[in-house]
Amino acid sequence: MTLSELPLHASAKVEDVQDLHPNDAIARRLRELGFVNGEEVRLVARGPVGGEPLLFQVGFTRFALRRSEAARVRVRTEGVSA
Repeated sequence: MTLSELPLHASAKVEDVQDLHPNDAIARRLRELGFVNGEEVRLVARGPVGGEPLLFQVGFTRFALRRSEAARVRVRTEGVSA
C-alpha cells in the first residue's frame, strides 16, 4: 500500500520511498523529512479539491503532499499502534 491509498485518520509504518529515477530529488527530500523505514505516519486531512493536498503527520510534524508524492512512499498497516 502507498501513503496515497491510506484511509483518512489511519496510521501506518513507512517501509520505503521509491526512487523513480537515479538521483531522485523528491524521494531524497521525503527521506530527509522523516519518511524512513519504521517511522509511523498518519493521514490527518485531505484537501477540498480532488482530495489534494494530503496532510500527513510524522512525529510532531505535519506535511502536505501531493498524491503523486505520497504514492512514492510504501507503507504497512500491520503492527501499527492505534
